[in-house]
Amino acid sequence: MIHETAIIHPGAQLGMNVSVGPYSIIGEHVQIGDGTTVAAHVVINGHTSIGCDNRIFQFCSLGEIPQDKKYAGEPTRLEIGDRNVIREFCTFNLGTVQDAGATRVGNDNWIMAYVHLAHDCQVANNTIFANNASLAGHVHVGDYAILGGFTGVHQFCKIGAHVMTGISSVVFKDIPPYVMAAGQPAAPHGINSEGLKRRGFSPAALTGLKRAYKTLYREGLSFGEAQAKLALLAAEVPEVALMSDFLTQSDRGIIR
Repeated sequence: MIHETAIIHPGAQLGMNVSVGPYSIIGEHVQIGDGTTVAAHVVINGHTSIGCDNRIFQFCSLGEIPQDKKYAGEPTRLEIGDRNVIREFCTFNLGTVQDAGATRVGNDNWIMAYVHLAHDCQVANNTIFANNASLAGHVHVGDYAILGGFTGVHQFCKIGAHVMTGISSVVFKDIPPYVMAAGQPAAPHGINSEGLKRRGFSPAALTGLKRAYKTLYREGLSFGEAQAKLALLAAEVPEVALMSDFLTQSDRGIIR
């Protein structure tokens, strides 16, 4: 399961049935869970933990130091969960002590080629990152979010659950849950209705979320007024609570 040309530090911890391809390099502080496959020419460094049953394709660089001039060699981390697919030429950096100290990727994510996750990004579960999507530092991405190819996200932005961005979108502000966004800069373009139907959202929930979207974007309300109205709507439609709570946590402001 370990190719003879792979270089694995004696301090690295590899689980059962881990496969490491030709010319890959595994550093001293790396932990890899059972059943994970590491293809050829992959470099995994730093204090990096990778869960079970991941597929890491060739030429990825995981756990290298942040692209941050403030980084001074602190033992920060990269944490990757289970059953993720990480395609060719992806780059995931360690965290920094200025934030959580860890860059995190959850479970069951589908991450296509040339995706970059900068320091301290927090990626949840079941997301899809199309080719060349890039997150600057400190970005948070919620469950089931889909980032179109070449999407670029500014540092400290939050991408809500079930969001979908179009190709080449440039995100400078937070995107509330369920919203489709596209453009440079990204602007809202309705609710991700088709995606929500595929995930089993009921017709009543979809109707409620469309009402929430109209409240936020179509009624000419101030941010505070829309926020208050959404809080009331959330009492009727539980799915709206995710959007309502997101607004209270937005530091950069939302796309409008």
